Amino acid sequence: MPSFAAQQSLFRAYDIRGDEQYFTSDFIQALGSAFVRLYKSYNAAKHGKLISNSLVANSLIANVDISNSHISNSTAKPHHKPKETTVIIGYDVRCDSDSMAQALATNLQEQGLQVINLGLVTTPMMAFWTEQYDGHGIMVTASHSAKGILGIKWLVGNASPSAEDIQLLYQDLTAFAANQRNNQNDNNNNSDNGNDSPKLSNACHSDDATAPSILSVIGLPTDIVAAPYIDAIADVFISIYPDQSLSASNKRTFKKLDLTIVIDCMHGATSRIALPLFTNFCQRVIIINDTPDGSFPMGNPDPTEPNRLAELQQTVIVNIADIGLAFDGDGDRLMIVDNSGKVIMPDHLLYLLASVAISERPEPWQADTVSPQVLFDIKCSHHLPMLLSDLGATPILSKTGSSLMRQQLRVDDSQILFAGELSGHFIFNDGYFTAYDDAMYAGLRLLHWLVYTAALADKSSAAVGLWGEAIETSRPPRLTDITRQLPTLVSTADHYLPLPNSASLQCPIVQQLAEFCYYLQRLVTPPFDDVDNTLAAAHGSSSCSCVSSVEHTTLAQAKQLLPSGTRLTCIDGVRLDFAHGFGVLRQSNTSHHLTVRFAGDSLADLKDIQARFVALCRPFDKNLAAQIADLISE
Repeated sequence: MPSFAAQQSLFRAYDIRGDEQYFTSDFIQALGSAFVRLYKSYNAAKHGKLISNSLVANSLIANVDISNSHISNSTAKPHHKPKETTVIIGYDVRCDSDSMAQALATNLQEQGLQVINLGLVTTPMMAFWTEQYDGHGIMVTASHSAKGILGIKWLVGNASPSAEDIQLLYQDLTAFAANQRNNQNDNNNNSDNGNDSPKLSNACHSDDATAPSILSVIGLPTDIVAAPYIDAIADVFISIYPDQSLSASNKRTFKKLDLTIVIDCMHGATSRIALPLFTNFCQRVIIINDTPDGSFPMGNPDPTEPNRLAELQQTVIVNIADIGLAFDGDGDRLMIVDNSGKVIMPDHLLYLLASVAISERPEPWQADTVSPQVLFDIKCSHHLPMLLSDLGATPILSKTGSSLMRQQLRVDDSQILFAGELSGHFIFNDGYFTAYDDAMYAGLRLLHWLVYTAALADKSSAAVGLWGEAIETSRPPRLTDITRQLPTLVSTADHYLPLPNSASLQCPIVQQLAEFCYYLQRLVTPPFDDVDNTLAAAHGSSSCSCVSSVEHTTLAQAKQLLPSGTRLTCIDGVRLDFAHGFGVLRQSNTSHHLTVRFAGDSLADLKDIQARFVALCRPFDKNLAAQIADLISE
């Protein structure tokens, strides 16, 4: 059995992802066995049984919440609960995702697990189905990544793995492989080196009639998978807006929204479900790019890429539509185009969806005297905390990563009502539905809020808009009516820059920048009143020798780079908040890149902040400084 050293780079902070060449038959087989050990170890610990068959089982389950988490108000629960541990498996449209899913399904089932193969679904639909069973699920997807990239996400007891859990899974896989090789050597059986393992496309075809069956090894029909999901979403809106129900005998019969919407599926996993889902709720639905195609002929299935939504924007304008929605490759990212054809800035979309969560929160949240918390990631704009505070929420800054946010939602006594990040992941934690970043669900929540809650607010204010400006009230407020009331924001996109080679240096570029900023902050504002506590605890006094060359900086120069009052945050890279904007530089958790973003109240403010980052980075990497200088605003 191979050592799988080449696959180590696939095990990243949020999932397993990388070039398709590394997803060999041997690796998929070994990974399936590692999942078996993980799920059996989890269930053994949950039921108080001894664990003896996993090399690092105790470590693997150490950080997993083993509490049950089923949807209490969903009518989609199965009629029976199988005795065996059940694992839900789904896959996206990418070439080889289906054969990988089938190989994993066969492996898990042959080692005693019950497998339900949903087939081609979105990642949030996989998460929904795991809640109906044991909370265990595997999704074969590389999300929004380019074609030629494959990946796997998974849940254990309804919880996403941490970065440490992912590395422990790799350690278990390699340790088990090493143990198998040692056993082969002891038996003088070195002839089978794993090169003769079957191709993925044949992994699930067996001529053995006695082999136990997998529940739909080729995937369940779309309507069977989608129907309980759609019904559960319908129940949400009946709960929030019971007066819109048309029939007491059939509570899921209700008024359709008087909206014309356009949806761009980007040839991804939402292609087969978006139309039946949204026509259930909206009167007029126009779909583009809804043929599942792993070659992604129109470009990467990433709605946040610059100019990626041009076709959606044009379609909205031509059809005089109310709104356009775009979903990424596996359906967990959402971007919005307003009725004028303008892309809503992700910061503003996060604010709008937080408004939805706060205004529609159920009675237990309303009765709580503690203000609900809204989680947002470090790449979001400097305006967002103020806007969230105006809604009565407590803004909480977080590391980037939707899986990290989901983990925070599961903390006992969490007051987080809503979480979102710049990349388009949005999570409602209000108890109505699965607490997962589901792009289609988030889009429907926004549509209903526009028609009912926002419209009601307009009427009650005597033709005065939500933010004080007179607007038409004959129909639901348009997004342009709302977003134009928000503070002006000029920003760059979330750019990806090649990660500099720091092999010859003591520490990575991000740490160098953090140490330098901490040194400047110490000069400007002793005794560190404005220094983030996490930074002070992490760095103490400057210990990086790479910074020694710039420690001759004068007080005047320090004040020029970091004026008094600048807030430095280093929970995830380096973020600097100035009086009229912010900038952030951090290392990506999904690729070998740095991500950078700058924003200001005006173009001049943005350029000023951008210039400061150029000056801060130049002593350490002149090429990086030049790349930052070349970035332009959206």
